[in-house]
Amino acid sequence: MPGKTTDQEARKEEGGKLRLPSSKIYQLIAKEGRDEFERPFQSLAASGLVAGLCISFSLFCEGFFKLHAPEGADFYLVENLGYTVGFLIVVLGRFQLFTENTITVILPLLEEPSRNHLVRIARLWSVVLAFNLVGTFLVAVMVSHLPLFSPEQIEPFMEVSRHAVDRPLGDVFFQAMPAGFLIAAMVWMMPTAEHSKVLVIAAMTYLIAIGDFAHVIAGSVEAFLLMLHGDIGLGHGLGYLILSAAGNIIGGTGVFAMMAYAQVREEM
Repeated sequence: MPGKTTDQEARKEEGGKLRLPSSKIYQLIAKEGRDEFERPFQSLAASGLVAGLCISFSLFCEGFFKLHAPEGADFYLVENLGYTVGFLIVVLGRFQLFTENTITVILPLLEEPSRNHLVRIARLWSVVLAFNLVGTFLVAVMVSHLPLFSPEQIEPFMEVSRHAVDRPLGDVFFQAMPAGFLIAAMVWMMPTAEHSKVLVIAAMTYLIAIGDFAHVIAGSVEAFLLMLHGDIGLGHGLGYLILSAAGNIIGGTGVFAMMAYAQVREEM
């Protein structure tokens, strides 16, 4: 039963360091998911909105690196370090990011399947996703219509966005699955990361960037920016968002969360 194992029993001494077993990690993340269920609408909405605003710094930092790259140099690996910045702000700031919840709120459901859990998941996902997207849309509008950045700065934003979003829609769903898996893996590792949380977040999101995987929230800033500038149509932009969200859910919930549950279900 959840909470039955004490911290002393759960932690094992290994090489002078304390190590949490998988069953304890599962319980900690599931408890976090149950806590999220209890948060009021206003808290979820505000946190989701802030996350949408903050994730835009992934695009901005990538663009800044591209802008200042030595002329003619292949700066791709360095440029993509910028992608990690928005995630560092959101995750360390404890703001609500939709893709984190593809594992956090699913673990309580796998442990105790019920209609009530399904309803709560649908409520939380819809609120967080909607306000994440409101935040990213507001950023795209401000970049497009306010003098926040110079034309020289906006151009690399557009280049990064075209590279990320202007791809065949048939590929987006499959390219979003690894991103969902990596975000779920990041969430799973956080309870044991202790003083290396920055490294865990940066490593997982850097892999998403250099792998050209599709992340619905980070990618929505780019999709909205391209739509507002007329580089892609409404159909392509919405298709990208829907397919990347579906792929992120399958990667995070359908693959990683199920694997996590399978390895601990006999120990619960």
